[in-house]
Amino acid sequence: MRNLILVVGMISLLAGCNGGGGTEAENPFSVEWETPFGAPPFDIIETAHFEPAILEGMQRHKDEIAAIIKNPDAPTFANTIEAMDSAGALMRKSRYVFGAMNGTMTNDEMQAIAKRLAPLTSKHFDEILLDDDLFTRVKAVYDQRDALGLDTEQQMLLKETHKDFVRGGAELGPAEKEQLKAINERLSVLTVEFGEHVLKETNRFEMILDDEAELAGLPDGVIQAAAETATERGHDGKWAFTLHKPSLIPFLQYSPRRDLRETMFKGYIERGNHGDELDNNATLARIASLRVRRANLLGFPTHAHYVLDDNMAKEPEKVYELLGQIWTPALARAKEEARELQAMIDSETVDQPGGGFQLEPWDWWYFAEKVKADRYQLDESMLRPYFELENVRAGLFETVNRLFGLSFTERHDIPVYHSDVKVYEV
Repeated sequence: MRNLILVVGMISLLAGCNGGGGTEAENPFSVEWETPFGAPPFDIIETAHFEPAILEGMQRHKDEIAAIIKNPDAPTFANTIEAMDSAGALMRKSRYVFGAMNGTMTNDEMQAIAKRLAPLTSKHFDEILLDDDLFTRVKAVYDQRDALGLDTEQQMLLKETHKDFVRGGAELGPAEKEQLKAINERLSVLTVEFGEHVLKETNRFEMILDDEAELAGLPDGVIQAAAETATERGHDGKWAFTLHKPSLIPFLQYSPRRDLRETMFKGYIERGNHGDELDNNATLARIASLRVRRANLLGFPTHAHYVLDDNMAKEPEKVYELLGQIWTPALARAKEEARELQAMIDSETVDQPGGGFQLEPWDWWYFAEKVKADRYQLDESMLRPYFELENVRAGLFETVNRLFGLSFTERHDIPVYHSDVKVYEV
């Protein structure tokens, strides 16, 4: 079976999501997708389709889980673990597409949907993981795992399923389970709120320039993009710079205007820190507090211990040990670079109004570019023609073909969610 990839913003897990249904015939999620590879029919999916499909998916998933719990037969890998793994097809299908769209093409309506669904989704999965009867069946299969003759994939599925229940609080007492539900529900809302604030802060920032002299040093492409952005934002004839990386990074690299670099840099690092409706300080404090409470409920001293217990490091001390091996030489090198940049700032050859200042974070990228040009005669803009998207993609495909014999054929018969998306059959 060939696979499908969507290049430029698509994710492969959406391919092949078949099955499921909705409450209305006109909802695209309510029918089988007859597109090539079962790819989402983005040309007919509308924002209004997501919420009813996800809610219907949750209900169907709940019914499927209830059937597993009520099964009168003794728990087996097939009737419990495999059955759970295959349940929830409609919910997965609709949530995957919504997650991809909300992550790449979000808007106020989609963010509102995400906020409404967050506590409902948290409650849905908690009810599954904290169900005593269901965990009894899972544990019964897990306890006899060595005698079941499972293959490698089945063993992993069983192990991960049991671990999900334990880490999800299945072994807690009734009172602790209720506390955990409340914590998870609140965390689900707060994390959506945090991301929403960062996104809105990023999008609302703009530095409008109306004097062409303020554009000195910037590449032509950056200036043109800034003019287009200004027009889009209602500032015809001016230049608008934003916190999106294609605007932010070149400005920090090439603008000799230190005051403007500072504005851009601080605008970026202080998102969610302005004491207004998008301020994230209280949100972060609540998230941190709730994470500690959850970790403690589950028997861990900190949130870090809880997270790392499911990772290779296992404990914070090992993480710090590894980071320490990197931090010491990296810090020494950073200090060396800082001295080099400061020397350039202090030199008489730097064309910088009011020179002799102390190096600050918003100066780093600009003077690093100057050091590269002075020492290596290298300008990053010289490399841009070699790293255009089409060239990089062609090089990637050729390399993969030579290494693994894979070929890529562009497809034009598969719906995409944006005109920039290209689809390739592998």
